[in-house]
Amino acid sequence: MRALHLKSRFRHELPYHLFLIPGIILAVLFCYIPMMGIVMAFQNFSVFKGWLAGPWVGMDNFKYIISMPRFGQVMYNTIYISILKIVFSLIVPIVVALLLNEMRGQKLKRVLQTAMYLPYFLSWVVLGGIILDVLSLEGVINSLIQAFGGEPVGFLSSNRLFPGVLVTTEVWKNFGFNTIIYMAALTSINPDLYEAAMIDGASRWRQIWHVTLPGIRPTIILLATLSLGNVLNAGFEQVFMLLNPLVVDSGDILDTLVYRLAFNQAQYSVATAVGLFKSLVSGVLISVSYYMAYKFADYRIF
Repeated sequence: MRALHLKSRFRHELPYHLFLIPGIILAVLFCYIPMMGIVMAFQNFSVFKGWLAGPWVGMDNFKYIISMPRFGQVMYNTIYISILKIVFSLIVPIVVALLLNEMRGQKLKRVLQTAMYLPYFLSWVVLGGIILDVLSLEGVINSLIQAFGGEPVGFLSSNRLFPGVLVTTEVWKNFGFNTIIYMAALTSINPDLYEAAMIDGASRWRQIWHVTLPGIRPTIILLATLSLGNVLNAGFEQVFMLLNPLVVDSGDILDTLVYRLAFNQAQYSVATAVGLFKSLVSGVLISVSYYMAYKFADYRIF
């Protein structure tokens, strides 16, 4: 009977497995086969010899990156910027989704939603040019500041302000998409719970606190858990577009360090070692976050 059940289940699920084949092939070609290049991190790689014939140096590349004068600052920048992005990328979409959920004017609601979604579909190449123009000393923001009698602010030339610029623009670009996820989660809440809360005399704020937020808690846990794996991923495209020599002390991250090592200095083995280090730490963080989500929230992603 069990064999018949498994056979029937396989026949029923076969179309779904067939749909997975293109994705599996792409993952193997672009994610798993390139992983053979990891051996470069343990070699003195030469483009003329290839990674199969490069001399083996063991852990020397990892010792080198740890001894680099700027490595500690780069690690700090990466973690600091990433944590700020994770925190605000969780808080802002939740607040906006709750505000939109409380709106009664459907036309205005749709207009606001469309305006919030648009930046998500633009690349950082486009947005980077816009941000550079808007925040420059002669840009719109500084023109308004000067119009009210203030002094121009070097948003893109101040080490104190540059991390805030990165976090703010990252949240502005992506919060609309995350708001869609929370809005979808809000639709799954049973309306009877709100009616029961109203009968008990709960205000709108109490309904949000005791009904809405618990209703979307699994979604919050899911997105928070998934985001913890990005602690060492501060966003290469954005930083690469906005970074300049004046703010390199506060804006240089692991990804830009890898770019400079590989393409400016041709230190391919060292760049691979930095990338491998980042991947290993991110893998550990993802595993820990999954365990914490299960232990403290009794929630499983898989």
